Amino acid sequence: MAGADPLTRFNWAARKLHKRLLQLGAKEVYPRGEADEQHDEGLDASFVPWSYDFRHHLLTKFPLAEGTIPISEHVLLDPKWTLALCQNALNGSSKQLANGGDERTSFIDGSAEAKYETEAAKPTRTKSAAISATQHLNVTLEKNRRLTPSTHWQDVRHLEFSSNHPIAYGPGDVLTIFPKNFPEDVDRLLQRLDWTDIADKPIQFTPTKADIEEVFYPSPPISLPGPCTTIRTLLTEHLDLTAIPRRSFFSLIAHFTGNQFHKDRLLEFTKPEYIDELYDYTTRPRRSILEVLQEFESVKVPWQWAANVLPELRGRQFSIASGGQLRKTPDGSARFELLVAIVKYKTVIRKIREGVCTRYLAYLPVGAKLRVGLQQGGLAITKAESERPIIMIGPGTGVAPMRSLVWERLQWAKERGTEVEENTNHHANGVAGTGHSLLFFGCRSETADYFYQDEWQDLQRRMPLTVHPAFSRDQGHKVYVQNLIRQQSDSVYRLLHDSGGIVYVCGSSGKMPQAVRAALADVFRDVGRMDQKDAESYMETMEKEGRYKQETW
Repeated sequence: MAGADPLTRFNWAARKLHKRLLQLGAKEVYPRGEADEQHDEGLDASFVPWSYDFRHHLLTKFPLAEGTIPISEHVLLDPKWTLALCQNALNGSSKQLANGGDERTSFIDGSAEAKYETEAAKPTRTKSAAISATQHLNVTLEKNRRLTPSTHWQDVRHLEFSSNHPIAYGPGDVLTIFPKNFPEDVDRLLQRLDWTDIADKPIQFTPTKADIEEVFYPSPPISLPGPCTTIRTLLTEHLDLTAIPRRSFFSLIAHFTGNQFHKDRLLEFTKPEYIDELYDYTTRPRRSILEVLQEFESVKVPWQWAANVLPELRGRQFSIASGGQLRKTPDGSARFELLVAIVKYKTVIRKIREGVCTRYLAYLPVGAKLRVGLQQGGLAITKAESERPIIMIGPGTGVAPMRSLVWERLQWAKERGTEVEENTNHHANGVAGTGHSLLFFGCRSETADYFYQDEWQDLQRRMPLTVHPAFSRDQGHKVYVQNLIRQQSDSVYRLLHDSGGIVYVCGSSGKMPQAVRAALADVFRDVGRMDQKDAESYMETMEKEGRYKQETW
């Protein structure tokens, strides 16, 4: 999330609404429920028990009318939409296939993208340099380069995409990649559920209610580019086969097995008293939907229910790493650069797990064409702030939006006529004057994952930029960005307190944001001679003024 410390903002909207309703005279009929995103067992750990207790409370306090019999949990309700063969397929024609025929959708060559019409992207920006909404465009992969050595435990990629669209974007904006499932995974599911014979026949969504003219009838669960598609295309491009299944998944597939032992076991995972077992079976080993279906082999889901049983395959957002002159290719096309850590690890059951999107990107060849989304990020960086000093904290791939911002500030300096080729004075006393940039970057080792090291050295000569790298594993004791913030406390204080600078924090939403916030509070307390309460109050003021911005994931 963007903004303040995630721990202080989580449940914030619910608490504010709850408080306001009480102020207006409302009476609480049941204690509000709050979720805990960081619980080992996920949101369900707190939500499920609360929801069951709430249901019991409602039935006790407001019983059903006499003679009304509640629908049993064992009854399978019809969804609003199911899949059916396209009418023209019944007539022997398959011309309405979304991919233009009955050929299998390509995984990496982008041929399926031809079904989309190109959307005109206007090369204009709002006054605040923000993209008002998600824009979609077609791009071509120009580079897919590994930055970390092959001996390093993590594969981190630098990817470059180009587009003929005259599209503009700014620092902090994000690119959404829509991944595809691997053909072998799709084939496994087709074979497992006996959908192979229907896999390449044209199908469409059909409402289960005859009259869908009512105002609130929902749209189909998946938005398709054409009237017809295929099961194979749905599984490849639209449905998530490798997601960790939720309770609702087990509840639904239990209806599609005649094996009583399997049914009972599946239903156990839906009960609050078995939430620990659900966590140990799914979240802890990162067991996927495909693996669950392979294990419960008696489950036979009808293909008509595919989009109701399997969750939607959603796009993944990545902060754009390019800015300034890097936003255009030599021929004038738009360019987007990403810094992506490939997700690959082993779980407690010793099986290798891979992120569905980063796995897709890792194998994407140069020249591949794909559909992406472009959206404003949460940092809200504007050109009006270009002359103010900034402090950037971006460990790991969190340095991507920081790189974009540095290049953009260099471009702004050129436009002002203040860029210098050899800047030798901006390091005086550790702090520069107008527009100084201070970057705290953290990684494991200088020789393994110091991303864009040569680039930082060049940029420090061309603009008022100081880079402080923290290498956590290059010495006997661990060094993190928060340690360097404290070491550079005088410079940090002068930039933020005396010069009204801005702080940007990007990276993992784990312990890092809280550690950085604590380090900055220590700077105000130690250098500014504030007590702890005043130091935290000053940081809250910075947030309200838009001088403390955070984008974590």
